[in-house]
Amino acid sequence: MCQFIETIRIENGKAVNLGFHNYRFNRTRRDIFECNLPINLADYIQPGEYTERTKCRIEYREEVEKVEYMPYTIRPVTSLKLVTSDGLDYTYKSSNRQKLDELFKQKGDADDILIVRDGFLTDTSIANIALWNGEQWETPEAPLLEGTMRASLLGKEIIVPATIRPQDLSRYSLIRLFNAMIGFGEIEFPVSSVI
Repeated sequence: MCQFIETIRIENGKAVNLGFHNYRFNRTRRDIFECNLPINLADYIQPGEYTERTKCRIEYREEVEKVEYMPYTIRPVTSLKLVTSDGLDYTYKSSNRQKLDELFKQKGDADDILIVRDGFLTDTSIANIALWNGEQWETPEAPLLEGTMRASLLGKEIIVPATIRPQDLSRYSLIRLFNAMIGFGEIEFPVSSVI
């Protein structure tokens, strides 16, 4: 059985969206390992030592096995290539990214990929997405991974779920990529850069 991971953003000595990380971490432990006793990740991390944006990576199975910290810099993304992978399952954030890495190799001249599963847009290789329709930001209803930043933005009604097919892209003007490490609005570019 492979390991699972949580990637937590630490900035100004604080762990961002820790409650959402705890929820996903404990849901994975329950679903995969039948562990029903919740663990609080706050007991395993020391965010106070880090003021700059830092990536805290937690590896676990039934219990936390490893915690490491590393500086984080956002990799620029200004274009995406649509790639199809019907049936792809990445429900749980796993250390095994082999299928995602294979898809990423299909990016050609684009900076990253936008994965189409069973006819619908999902995520890039590393981030959830939202598309601007002129009135609101819509995010795919069924992403590959239900990210913690996505959960936070949905809860605040900053984004709304929608079923989005590749042929619907012309209804949108902008796309944003976001995840635990990349804030909403830090990566944004025209939908015309999706090829």
